[in-house]
Amino acid sequence: MLVLRKVDVHYGPIQALHDVSLEIAEGEIVTLIGANGAGKSTTLRLVSGLVRSTSGEVLFENASLAKVAPHDIVARGIGQVPEGRRVFAGLTVLENLEMGAYLVRGRQRVREALEEVFELFPRLRERRTQRAGTLSGGEQQMLAIGRTLMSRPKLLLLDEPSLGLAPTLVQTIFGVIADIQRRGVTILLVEQNAHMALRVADRGYVLETGRIVLADTAANLEASPEVRAAYLGE
Repeated sequence: MLVLRKVDVHYGPIQALHDVSLEIAEGEIVTLIGANGAGKSTTLRLVSGLVRSTSGEVLFENASLAKVAPHDIVARGIGQVPEGRRVFAGLTVLENLEMGAYLVRGRQRVREALEEVFELFPRLRERRTQRAGTLSGGEQQMLAIGRTLMSRPKLLLLDEPSLGLAPTLVQTIFGVIADIQRRGVTILLVEQNAHMALRVADRGYVLETGRIVLADTAANLEASPEVRAAYLGE
């Protein structure tokens, strides 16, 4: 479904990604793990079209994304949940979700997407008339994920979904991630909580200073002495 091939990304004179290659098959959860500043969020922004590569290529369903505008990338079936949630604080829960369906044509499709989100997050149904800025951090994360799902993505990019959440809510969010995969959505997950990421993922890549240094099944990465020492606190 998604292929990055020998990609470099620069922010001015600073090179953020070096010769990065990865691929994601339809139906997989693939995780990127690494320290802060390793290039994980830059990789997601590249796929979303928010930054551009200086060399290499990005292919989605065998078509290049090199010259595709970010909103057209969303229309092709890629949705990103940004780090830090970034909900529209002054709008209600329902209005935030409707914003996520901006590119969806047909009222019936929007209603179906809304019902699917409410099935995943019953609390959002309860809070649908509440201003997003008054929600708890966990509820805002649910809303951020739900808003992106409203665009009916084939590929969901998740950037640090557990950031700042209480442990019980982290378990809830990762349960939802597994449920989203079961509903047929492919997922690229960036997550500082390597334990949780590797337990929910099928495969993973380890990024260090913009370079992929390890790639394997999630189980093998979790068992790797290097990964356990660097990212699992052992």
